[in-house]
Amino acid sequence: MSDVLLKRATFLPLSWQCFRALCCKGPPPARPEYDLVCIGLTGSGKTSLLSKLCSESPENVVSTTGFSIKAVPFQNAILNVKELGGADNIRKYWSRYYQGSQGVIFVLDSASSEDDLETARNELHSALQHPQLCTLPFLILANHQDKPAARSVQEVCLMNVTSLCLEYAGCGVFQHETLVF
Repeated sequence: MSDVLLKRATFLPLSWQCFRALCCKGPPPARPEYDLVCIGLTGSGKTSLLSKLCSESPENVVSTTGFSIKAVPFQNAILNVKELGGADNIRKYWSRYYQGSQGVIFVLDSASSEDDLETARNELHSALQHPQLCTLPFLILANHQDKPAARSVQEVCLMNVTSLCLEYAGCGVFQHETLVF
């Protein structure tokens, strides 16, 4: 009888492993999480962009006062994005939220006035030179490409928004109800 129990004891763990492998895949593997900071002037479209990425309704978008944090899920990763308000009185506090960031999204309004574009250029240069951000990847989004007055991505590059060799992308959050890059 002890031989039967011994055989049964060795068979159970093996059959349980097979059962788990075939029928119950178990919990999905954890997706890596990355902490990003999203900055830009007021009205550049940061909140709308993040709301669209999170599949939230664009109707209830309110400009961010202070900061907000959103988890943006993708198939292979989760982006924890700290969106910082872009008003004059808030921008001076941006650097307090940079710690721990692994990347930067800078959103600018490609349909803005020359003065606003110059302000955005100065804020971008300040961020690029900040010790906590200068080694991080930057994504610069020329938003509002769906507006008639929008400058193309090439025009934004030619306006010397930055003298560094960076990758730019254009987007329009509400173009045909999808996010277009």
